[in-house]
Amino acid sequence: MESSSLLERPALGAEDQPPAGLLPLLQKTSRTFALTIPLLPDPLRTEIGVAYLLFRIIDTFEDSTRWSSGRRADALTAFIRLIHAGDGRGAQELTAHWLREPPVDHAGYLELLAATPQVLQWCRALRPAARAELERHLVRCARGMADVVARADSQRGVQLVTLQDLRAYCYVVAGIVGEMLTELFILQNPSLVAVADGLRARAVEFGEGLQLVNILKDAGRDATEGRVYLPTQAPLAEVFLLARADLRRAIEYTETLRGAGADRGLVAFNTLNTRLAIATLHVLRDANGAPGAKLSRLQVTALAAEVVRASERGGVLFPEQP
Repeated sequence: MESSSLLERPALGAEDQPPAGLLPLLQKTSRTFALTIPLLPDPLRTEIGVAYLLFRIIDTFEDSTRWSSGRRADALTAFIRLIHAGDGRGAQELTAHWLREPPVDHAGYLELLAATPQVLQWCRALRPAARAELERHLVRCARGMADVVARADSQRGVQLVTLQDLRAYCYVVAGIVGEMLTELFILQNPSLVAVADGLRARAVEFGEGLQLVNILKDAGRDATEGRVYLPTQAPLAEVFLLARADLRRAIEYTETLRGAGADRGLVAFNTLNTRLAIATLHVLRDANGAPGAKLSRLQVTALAAEVVRASERGGVLFPEQP
């Protein structure tokens, strides 16, 4: 039986004795997912927590500000081999190699990178079906990132030109994640099989919408680090329009989950991720796309509380449109 409140659910995975170090790593690497993942039911929150950390590791390679493009591509390829091999000793040796000359300065990302062998061990302990989905999509994402990095080598940085370039990039780094999450949700809630086609049809755009908001929010910082994701041949207004359309599909996705009887924590997870993106898009719009515009901690906390109440009481999940 569920707890009376999502906020009263046991600590992450407490019923199954999952990794005690998982939530601290989430907190040090993602403010958003450290807030939303604990809303999920077990064992899904452990599975998605582990998935987030593994995807964050390959993101760290792709985003490295201190490694050459060739070294980033090599690290991604080595990580793929590690996933296939399941070699604990090999993971320790590779991790030590990566940390001799750290790829980034971010303390949380470096702590996570140092924990790579442990995170891979957590992954191997997941339900076999969940582990298979996670690893399949993780490898697809890492391969796509390696291709992006290799193409950037001759350009001395990532420079997207067309809106289609942007969408192709978003598919690699976020659309694949949306596909993976959808399969894990269906695995968790058999009732979702009846609406699986509708969820799968919206999964890529859901992921793309969240990624576009991040790209718009971080455009200034990314540019200083040699990454220009906003396409040079597309007006900024078109990127905003695409993000709005994608977030409307994210709303449809979440309402489909609720209509099919998904666990309320699963509904809350998707609702909060979507509403945080919508609210951030509004902030960016009001600031005319000014770099660095973001939600305050108070706004994030208030949104989280509102989403939990709506999920528990059957209230309106999305009072505002993108």
